[in-house]
Formats: sequence, structure tokens, C-alpha cells
Amino acid sequence: MYAVISTGGKQVKVQPGARVRVERLDAPIGDLVEIDRVCLIASDTGLVVDPHQLAGAKVVCEVVNQGRGKKIRVFKKKRRKNYTRLQGHRQAFTELRVREIVTAAGTTA
Repeated sequence: MYAVISTGGKQVKVQPGARVRVERLDAPIGDLVEIDRVCLIASDTGLVVDPHQLAGAKVVCEVVNQGRGKKIRVFKKKRRKNYTRLQGHRQAFTELRVREIVTAAGTTA
């Protein structure tokens, strides 16, 4: 069984027991987070994509780590204008361990 959740403006495919990195969530390490924006649930019985059937679905995750990603360099240049800008960026992330996927009917995986 797997699910596709939407968090931080991105969609992420998750399975029970998997560790995923998402955009930073304001939760301490060890806390349980429930993500209720489920886009799709796939199980042995089939695929569920109907918004009415997904209304009560959620994914329960545990916060494993808070951190920042690898540094990237943002470089801008305009030729022949003597214009260059160099800027660094590190994106904050939250690492989650998926505990269970709860469907609208209440079954878990």
C-alpha cells in the first residue's frame, strides 16, 4: 500500500516505514504529525482517487530530523553589462518516518 500526499506545495509518494524529506514543518523531533491532504491511495483492492472517498484519509508520520539541505549557488549574469550576482541558499527540510496510512473507512496499513 502506498499514498501520495501534498505538503509544502509538492506531492510525495509515501509507504509505511519509509523516510521522506518534505518542506519544513513546525514540529519538534519525535512528535507525531498527521497529514490530511491525501491525493491518492493505492492498495491491494485498487486505486482510490475520488476526493469524496479521500476526505477522511490521513497519513500519520513521526518527525525524525529537522535540518537544512546542501548549499546551492544562485548565479546571475548579464553579458556585456558588467553585472554578476552570486548568492547561496540552503533549503530547510523536515525528515519524516511514515507510521501508517489511514483510509476514510478507518483501515490502516
